[in-house]
Amino acid sequence: MYEEHMLLALALAHEAKRAGEVPVGAVVVMNGEVVGRGFNSPIARHDPTAHAEILALREAAATVGNYRLESAVLVTTLEPCVMCAGALVTARLGTLVYGARDLRFGGVRSKFRIADSELLNHRVQIVEGVMGSECAALMREFFESRRGL
Repeated sequence: MYEEHMLLALALAHEAKRAGEVPVGAVVVMNGEVVGRGFNSPIARHDPTAHAEILALREAAATVGNYRLESAVLVTTLEPCVMCAGALVTARLGTLVYGARDLRFGGVRSKFRIADSELLNHRVQIVEGVMGSECAALMREFFESRRGL
């Protein structure tokens, strides 16, 4: 169901990889249309908040003219970190779809459960594991190549 959009997120992740950034890509979809895109670029932008999810949310909010993205689906290759998970809640995102878990920094399932916490005023619907093996392989290859330098 979400594979088509995950393929686009993976293509964006490859752009990040080519730029020497951690290969994460994300798209925001509303009514079947992509309204936001992003790939990790904190190094190039000199911005610690320039994660794929944040950039995709910013573009989507600007495109639709509203910071609330209640009917939107964010599709990302990697489980969002704590910062990005908080942004999903703040945006009142409808659904998060991600490929691979982030066992070190994951803010949605692996380390914390921010996006659907009962403590917060909004809970995001979560779908995990879409094209998970492809997403995990991209991350693994990236870090293995970095260690080989």
